[in-house]
Amino acid sequence: MFASHSQILCTIFGVNIYFYGVVLALAIVVGTFWADYISTKYFGLEKETIIDMAPYIIIAGIIGARLYYCCLNYDFYLRFPTEILAIRHGGISIHGALIGGFAGLVLFAKKKNISICKLCDISAAGLPLAQSIGRWGNFFNSEAFGTPTNLPWKLYIAPQYRPIPYTDNEYFHPAFLYESILDLIIFAVVFYLIKKYKHIQEGDIALIYLILYSIVRIAVESIRIDSIRYLFGLPVAIIMSIGIIIIALSVMICRKLANRRNKRQEG
Repeated sequence: MFASHSQILCTIFGVNIYFYGVVLALAIVVGTFWADYISTKYFGLEKETIIDMAPYIIIAGIIGARLYYCCLNYDFYLRFPTEILAIRHGGISIHGALIGGFAGLVLFAKKKNISICKLCDISAAGLPLAQSIGRWGNFFNSEAFGTPTNLPWKLYIAPQYRPIPYTDNEYFHPAFLYESILDLIIFAVVFYLIKKYKHIQEGDIALIYLILYSIVRIAVESIRIDSIRYLFGLPVAIIMSIGIIIIALSVMICRKLANRRNKRQEG
């Protein structure tokens, strides 16, 4: 059994420094430097190219993550529009971050005349590592937990963070931990594929990452009890993940069919 004892790491000049923010910052730094290392060793880019791209992805990703979350909770933010900018009050989404981050990546790719697919593959090297670290921010915030359990690794959730139907339950599945571990597995798979990059079509690594992460998200989301929005009886995160899988698989299949057709024409 384990539990988060505080959301606040320390206070500096009257300003609270939250574990969540520190963990996210650490995740971004580690993921960025790892992706930069991968970009020079396996993709032939100049050193610090990915570090130069990071501000584009980070800024666009934060904007996307916040706007996506606000759209999911539109009823609240329509009543309190000034809260949209109050990101310190919490509220970001990984799917929104992916959309925003991709927009920032495209902008950087166009500016530097670098292949978008190549940059997506490189980003896929750092993303699962960053996500694995970042999920621990949910631990300190007492969120991203699952159904009640008495397993040895059960997570204690304080009463004020428990959903109404579960106020009498103390221990829950640490869904954030499950996703953190599975993200590490995705990280290992992507790294293996990168080492075989010469035999893989540019862009496929990013598509495989999207498929694997979406499968993980569906599995983890199915046990979570703190999802913020449902559609057709399913968490929006699951619906988004299913959509991503369908799109990514469709793109991969279409690209492979196009390649085979081109080879037959050349032959």
